[in-house]
Amino acid sequence: MASTFLPSADNRPGPGGPDVDTPPPSAGAARGRARRRALHWLTAVGFQVPALVLFLVLVLLPILFALYAAFFRWGGFGMPTDYIGADNFTRLFDDPVFLGDLWRCFVLVALSLVLQLPFALALAVALNQKIRGRAVYRMLFFAPYVLSEAITGVLFSMIFAPDDGLADRILGGIGLDGIGGEWFADPSMVMATLFLVMTWKYFGFHMMLYLAGLQSIPRELTEAALIDGAGPWQRFRNVTLPLLAPTLRISVFLSVIGSIQLFDLVWVVTQGGPDHHSETMAVTMFQYGFKRYQVGYASAISVAMFGISLVFALAYQRFVLRRDLEGATTTMRGDGK
Repeated sequence: MASTFLPSADNRPGPGGPDVDTPPPSAGAARGRARRRALHWLTAVGFQVPALVLFLVLVLLPILFALYAAFFRWGGFGMPTDYIGADNFTRLFDDPVFLGDLWRCFVLVALSLVLQLPFALALAVALNQKIRGRAVYRMLFFAPYVLSEAITGVLFSMIFAPDDGLADRILGGIGLDGIGGEWFADPSMVMATLFLVMTWKYFGFHMMLYLAGLQSIPRELTEAALIDGAGPWQRFRNVTLPLLAPTLRISVFLSVIGSIQLFDLVWVVTQGGPDHHSETMAVTMFQYGFKRYQVGYASAISVAMFGISLVFALAYQRFVLRRDLEGATTTMRGDGK
Protein backbone atom coordinates (compact mmCIF):
# COMPACT_ATOMS: atom_id res chain seq x y z
CA MET A 1 0.00 0.00 0.00
CA ALA A 2 2.84 2.37 0.73
CA SER A 3 4.08 2.00 -2.82
CA THR A 4 0.87 3.43 -4.18
CA PHE A 5 1.77 6.83 -2.70
CA LEU A 6 5.20 7.01 -4.43
CA PRO A 7 5.23 9.28 -7.48
CA SER A 8 5.77 7.59 -10.77
CA ALA A 9 8.81 8.36 -12.88
CA ASP A 10 6.73 10.53 -15.17
CA ASN A 11 5.46 12.67 -12.32
CA ARG A 12 8.73 13.16 -10.45
CA PRO A 13 10.35 16.58 -10.73
CA GLY A 14 13.62 16.90 -12.53
CA PRO A 15 14.85 15.49 -15.81
CA GLY A 16 12.32 13.26 -17.46
CA GLY A 17 9.46 14.70 -15.39
CA PRO A 18 6.97 17.34 -16.33
CA ASP A 19 8.06 21.00 -16.28
CA VAL A 20 7.10 22.79 -13.12
CA ASP A 21 6.08 26.40 -13.66
CA THR A 22 7.63 28.94 -11.28
CA PRO A 23 4.87 30.72 -9.46
CA PRO A 24 4.68 34.42 -10.36
CA PRO A 25 6.00 36.81 -7.74
CA SER A 26 3.41 38.01 -5.35
CA ALA A 27 2.21 41.59 -5.32
CA GLY A 28 3.76 42.09 -1.89
CA ALA A 29 7.25 41.14 -3.10
CA ALA A 30 6.94 43.54 -6.06
CA ARG A 31 5.88 46.32 -3.74
CA GLY A 32 8.85 45.55 -1.48
CA ARG A 33 11.30 45.85 -4.37
CA ALA A 34 9.71 49.13 -5.45
CA ARG A 35 10.02 50.49 -1.92
CA ARG A 36 13.71 49.51 -1.78
CA ARG A 37 14.41 51.19 -5.11
CA ALA A 38 12.60 54.33 -3.94
CA LEU A 39 14.59 54.29 -0.68
CA HIS A 40 17.89 53.99 -2.57
CA TRP A 41 16.88 56.84 -4.87
CA LEU A 42 15.86 59.06 -1.96
CA THR A 43 19.13 58.28 -0.16
CA ALA A 44 21.17 59.28 -3.20
CA VAL A 45 19.17 62.49 -3.61
CA GLY A 46 19.46 63.24 0.11
CA PHE A 47 23.25 63.07 -0.06
CA GLN A 48 23.47 65.19 -3.23
CA VAL A 49 21.00 67.95 -2.39
CA PRO A 50 23.13 69.68 0.33
CA ALA A 51 26.15 69.80 -1.96
CA LEU A 52 24.06 71.07 -4.86
CA VAL A 53 22.50 73.76 -2.67
CA LEU A 54 25.91 74.92 -1.45
CA PHE A 55 27.24 74.94 -5.01
CA LEU A 56 24.23 76.94 -6.18
CA VAL A 57 24.37 79.51 -3.35
CA LEU A 58 28.15 79.90 -2.98
CA VAL A 59 29.37 79.38 -6.55
CA LEU A 60 26.77 79.58 -9.30
CA LEU A 61 24.66 82.49 -8.00
CA PRO A 62 27.69 84.76 -7.29
CA ILE A 63 29.03 84.07 -10.79
CA LEU A 64 25.68 84.91 -12.38
CA PHE A 65 25.26 88.04 -10.24
CA ALA A 66 28.79 89.24 -11.08
CA LEU A 67 28.02 88.77 -14.76
CA TYR A 68 24.79 90.75 -14.28
CA ALA A 69 26.46 93.54 -12.30
CA ALA A 70 29.22 93.90 -14.90
CA PHE A 71 26.71 95.58 -17.24
CA PHE A 72 25.93 98.36 -14.75
CA ARG A 73 27.62 101.38 -13.24
CA TRP A 74 27.15 100.32 -9.64
CA GLY A 75 28.71 101.36 -6.35
CA GLY A 76 27.74 98.26 -4.42
CA PHE A 77 24.77 99.66 -2.50
CA GLY A 78 21.23 98.63 -3.32
CA MET A 79 20.51 96.90 -6.60
CA PRO A 80 22.28 97.94 -9.80
CA THR A 81 20.07 100.19 -11.93
CA ASP A 82 22.41 102.29 -14.11
CA TYR A 83 22.71 100.03 -17.14
CA ILE A 84 25.70 100.86 -19.37
CA GLY A 85 25.89 97.77 -21.56
CA ALA A 86 29.36 96.43 -22.31
CA ASP A 87 31.19 99.65 -21.38
CA ASN A 88 32.89 98.01 -18.40
CA PHE A 89 34.32 95.31 -20.64
CA THR A 90 35.53 97.73 -23.30
CA ARG A 91 37.11 99.76 -20.50
CA LEU A 92 39.26 96.75 -19.59
CA PHE A 93 41.18 96.93 -22.85
CA ASP A 94 41.79 100.68 -22.40
CA ASP A 95 42.92 100.35 -18.78
CA PRO A 96 46.75 100.27 -18.58
CA VAL A 97 46.55 98.80 -15.07
CA PHE A 98 44.50 95.80 -16.23
CA LEU A 99 46.69 95.30 -19.30
CA GLY A 100 49.69 95.41 -16.97
CA ASP A 101 47.99 92.81 -14.80
CA LEU A 102 47.74 90.51 -17.81
CA TRP A 103 51.43 90.99 -18.59
CA ARG A 104 52.47 90.37 -14.98
CA CYS A 105 50.30 87.24 -14.89
CA PHE A 106 52.08 85.98 -18.01
CA VAL A 107 55.47 86.72 -16.44
CA LEU A 108 54.56 84.85 -13.24
CA VAL A 109 53.30 81.86 -15.23
CA ALA A 110 56.47 81.78 -17.35
CA LEU A 111 58.76 82.04 -14.32
CA SER A 112 56.81 79.32 -12.54
CA LEU A 113 57.10 76.93 -15.47
CA VAL A 114 60.77 77.69 -16.12
CA LEU A 115 62.13 78.01 -12.58
CA GLN A 116 59.75 77.01 -9.79
CA LEU A 117 58.47 73.68 -11.11
CA PRO A 118 61.87 72.37 -12.33
CA PHE A 119 63.32 73.29 -8.92
CA ALA A 120 60.54 71.36 -7.18
CA LEU A 121 61.08 68.40 -9.53
CA ALA A 122 64.82 68.34 -8.85
CA LEU A 123 64.21 68.32 -5.09
CA ALA A 124 61.61 65.58 -5.45
CA VAL A 125 64.02 63.39 -7.41
CA ALA A 126 66.75 63.99 -4.82
CA LEU A 127 64.46 63.25 -1.87
CA ASN A 128 63.19 60.10 -3.57
CA GLN A 129 66.65 58.56 -3.16
CA LYS A 130 67.72 56.59 -0.14
CA ILE A 131 69.43 59.31 1.86
CA ARG A 132 69.64 59.69 5.61
CA GLY A 133 67.02 61.98 7.10
CA ARG A 134 64.98 62.35 3.93
CA ALA A 135 61.73 62.37 5.93
CA VAL A 136 62.98 65.40 7.86
CA TYR A 137 63.97 67.15 4.64
CA ARG A 138 60.57 66.46 3.12
CA MET A 139 58.86 67.92 6.17
CA LEU A 140 61.06 71.02 6.16
CA PHE A 141 60.53 71.70 2.46
CA PHE A 142 56.78 71.15 2.69
CA ALA A 143 56.36 73.26 5.84
CA PRO A 144 56.15 76.66 4.03
CA TYR A 145 53.07 75.49 2.13
CA VAL A 146 51.31 74.80 5.43
CA LEU A 147 51.74 78.42 6.53
CA SER A 148 48.99 80.82 5.55
CA GLU A 149 49.64 83.46 2.91
CA ALA A 150 49.14 86.20 5.52
CA ILE A 151 51.84 84.78 7.79
CA THR A 152 54.16 84.32 4.81
CA GLY A 153 53.58 87.90 3.70
CA VAL A 154 54.29 89.36 7.13
CA LEU A 155 57.37 87.17 7.53
CA PHE A 156 58.95 88.25 4.25
CA SER A 157 57.95 91.87 4.81
CA MET A 158 60.27 91.76 7.82
CA ILE A 159 62.97 89.76 6.04
CA PHE A 160 63.07 92.19 3.10
CA ALA A 161 62.58 95.33 5.17
CA PRO A 162 64.86 98.08 3.82
CA ASP A 163 68.20 98.75 5.55
CA ASP A 164 67.69 96.61 8.69
CA GLY A 165 66.01 93.53 7.24
CA LEU A 166 67.55 90.09 7.47
CA ALA A 167 68.19 89.93 3.71
CA ASP A 168 70.15 93.21 3.70
CA ARG A 169 72.15 92.16 6.75
CA ILE A 170 73.14 88.87 5.14
CA LEU A 171 74.15 90.59 1.90
CA GLY A 172 76.08 93.23 3.84
CA GLY A 173 77.90 90.55 5.80
CA ILE A 174 79.25 88.97 2.61
CA GLY A 175 80.11 92.28 0.95
CA LEU A 176 77.11 92.55 -1.40
CA ASP A 177 75.54 95.67 0.04
CA GLY A 178 74.64 97.07 -3.37
CA ILE A 179 72.32 94.21 -4.30
CA GLY A 180 69.81 94.80 -1.54
CA GLY A 181 67.75 97.86 -0.79
CA GLU A 182 64.08 98.56 -1.22
CA TRP A 183 63.03 95.08 -2.27
CA PHE A 184 59.29 95.76 -2.40
CA ALA A 185 59.49 99.51 -3.04
CA ASP A 186 61.66 99.45 -6.16
CA PRO A 187 59.55 98.92 -9.33
CA SER A 188 62.42 97.07 -10.99
CA MET A 189 62.79 94.58 -8.12
CA VAL A 190 59.31 94.07 -6.71
CA MET A 191 58.14 91.33 -9.11
CA ALA A 192 61.37 89.35 -8.80
CA THR A 193 61.16 89.57 -5.01
CA LEU A 194 57.50 88.55 -5.05
CA PHE A 195 58.32 85.57 -7.24
CA LEU A 196 61.01 84.54 -4.77
CA VAL A 197 58.45 84.64 -1.96
CA MET A 198 55.93 82.70 -4.08
CA THR A 199 58.53 80.04 -4.87
CA TRP A 200 59.38 79.61 -1.20
CA LYS A 201 55.68 79.33 -0.36
CA TYR A 202 54.48 76.93 -3.07
CA PHE A 203 57.40 74.81 -4.27
CA GLY A 204 56.86 72.31 -1.42
CA PHE A 205 53.37 71.54 -2.67
CA HIS A 206 54.59 70.69 -6.16
CA MET A 207 57.52 68.75 -4.69
CA MET A 208 55.10 66.51 -2.79
CA LEU A 209 53.06 65.99 -5.96
CA TYR A 210 56.18 64.88 -7.80
CA LEU A 211 57.24 62.65 -4.92
CA ALA A 212 53.87 60.89 -5.03
CA GLY A 213 54.23 60.41 -8.77
CA LEU A 214 57.80 59.10 -8.45
CA GLN A 215 56.82 56.59 -5.79
CA SER A 216 54.07 55.21 -8.05
CA ILE A 217 56.59 54.29 -10.76
CA PRO A 218 57.39 50.55 -10.60
CA ARG A 219 60.94 49.98 -9.45
CA GLU A 220 61.29 47.08 -11.89
CA LEU A 221 61.30 49.47 -14.85
CA THR A 222 64.25 51.51 -13.61
CA GLU A 223 66.08 48.34 -12.60
CA ALA A 224 65.54 46.91 -16.10
CA ALA A 225 66.92 50.11 -17.63
CA LEU A 226 69.92 49.89 -15.29
CA ILE A 227 70.57 46.31 -16.37
CA ASP A 228 70.43 47.42 -20.00
CA GLY A 229 73.21 49.88 -19.27
CA ALA A 230 71.24 53.13 -19.07
CA GLY A 231 72.87 55.90 -17.09
CA PRO A 232 71.15 58.13 -14.52
CA TRP A 233 70.17 60.79 -17.07
CA GLN A 234 68.97 58.18 -19.58
CA ARG A 235 66.86 56.47 -16.91
CA PHE A 236 65.35 59.77 -15.90
CA ARG A 237 64.67 60.93 -19.45
CA ASN A 238 63.40 57.68 -20.95
CA VAL A 239 61.72 55.98 -17.97
CA THR A 240 60.99 58.36 -15.10
CA LEU A 241 59.95 61.48 -17.02
CA PRO A 242 57.41 59.79 -19.35
CA LEU A 243 55.78 57.95 -16.45
CA LEU A 244 55.72 61.16 -14.41
CA ALA A 245 54.09 63.12 -17.24
CA PRO A 246 50.50 62.96 -15.87
CA THR A 247 51.67 64.40 -12.54
CA LEU A 248 53.63 67.10 -14.34
CA ARG A 249 50.59 68.08 -16.36
CA ILE A 250 48.44 68.41 -13.25
CA SER A 251 51.17 70.46 -11.55
CA VAL A 252 51.40 72.84 -14.50
CA PHE A 253 47.62 73.25 -14.53
CA LEU A 254 47.48 74.11 -10.82
CA SER A 255 50.41 76.50 -11.13
CA VAL A 256 48.85 78.44 -14.01
CA ILE A 257 45.43 78.69 -12.36
CA GLY A 258 47.06 79.79 -9.10
CA SER A 259 49.01 82.53 -10.89
CA ILE A 260 45.83 83.85 -12.52
CA GLN A 261 44.00 84.01 -9.19
CA LEU A 262 46.91 85.24 -7.03
CA PHE A 263 45.72 87.78 -4.46
CA ASP A 264 46.32 87.30 -0.74
CA LEU A 265 50.12 87.04 -0.76
CA VAL A 266 50.46 90.13 -2.96
CA TRP A 267 47.94 92.10 -0.93
CA VAL A 268 49.65 91.41 2.38
CA VAL A 269 53.13 92.24 1.09
CA THR A 270 52.70 95.16 -1.33
CA GLN A 271 48.96 95.82 -1.89
CA GLY A 272 49.88 96.11 -5.57
CA GLY A 273 52.49 98.83 -5.15
CA PRO A 274 54.62 100.62 -5.91
CA ASP A 275 52.50 102.43 -8.51
CA HIS A 276 50.67 99.24 -9.63
CA HIS A 277 53.94 97.44 -10.46
CA SER A 278 53.01 94.34 -8.45
CA GLU A 279 49.25 94.30 -8.99
CA THR A 280 47.49 91.19 -10.21
CA MET A 281 44.00 90.96 -11.66
CA ALA A 282 42.58 89.91 -8.30
CA VAL A 283 44.26 92.84 -6.52
CA THR A 284 42.94 95.28 -9.14
CA MET A 285 39.46 93.82 -8.74
CA PHE A 286 39.66 94.28 -4.97
CA GLN A 287 40.93 97.84 -5.32
CA TYR A 288 38.08 98.89 -7.60
CA GLY A 289 35.39 96.94 -5.76
CA PHE A 290 36.19 97.64 -2.10
CA LYS A 291 38.39 100.73 -2.18
CA ARG A 292 36.89 102.81 -4.98
CA TYR A 293 33.35 101.40 -4.86
CA GLN A 294 33.26 100.77 -8.60
CA VAL A 295 31.69 97.35 -8.15
CA GLY A 296 30.37 97.17 -11.71
CA TYR A 297 33.87 97.53 -13.15
CA ALA A 298 35.27 95.16 -10.53
CA SER A 299 32.61 92.63 -11.57
CA ALA A 300 33.79 92.95 -15.16
CA ILE A 301 37.34 92.20 -14.00
CA SER A 302 36.11 89.15 -12.09
CA VAL A 303 34.21 87.94 -15.16
CA ALA A 304 37.37 88.39 -17.24
CA MET A 305 39.37 86.37 -14.70
CA PHE A 306 36.72 83.67 -14.74
CA GLY A 307 36.70 83.63 -18.54
CA ILE A 308 40.50 83.38 -18.78
CA SER A 309 40.59 80.56 -16.23
CA LEU A 310 37.71 78.73 -17.92
CA VAL A 311 39.18 79.00 -21.41
CA PHE A 312 42.57 77.84 -20.19
CA ALA A 313 41.03 74.96 -18.19
CA LEU A 314 38.91 73.74 -21.11
CA ALA A 315 41.76 74.05 -23.62
CA TYR A 316 44.21 72.35 -21.28
CA GLN A 317 41.78 69.53 -20.64
CA ARG A 318 41.02 69.19 -24.35
CA PHE A 319 44.59 69.15 -25.63
CA VAL A 320 46.73 68.10 -22.64
CA LEU A 321 44.73 66.22 -20.00
CA ARG A 322 42.42 64.36 -22.37
CA ARG A 323 44.64 61.31 -22.70
CA ASP A 324 45.10 61.03 -18.93
CA LEU A 325 41.35 61.33 -18.28
CA GLU A 326 40.49 58.79 -20.97
CA GLY A 327 43.05 56.37 -19.58
CA ALA A 328 41.63 56.74 -16.08
CA THR A 329 38.09 56.16 -17.37
CA THR A 330 38.97 53.00 -19.28
CA THR A 331 40.93 51.68 -16.30
CA MET A 332 37.97 52.22 -13.98
CA ARG A 333 35.65 50.48 -16.42
CA GLY A 334 38.01 47.57 -16.75
CA ASP A 335 38.04 47.52 -20.55
CA GLY A 336 41.50 49.02 -21.05
CA LYS A 337 43.96 46.87 -22.97
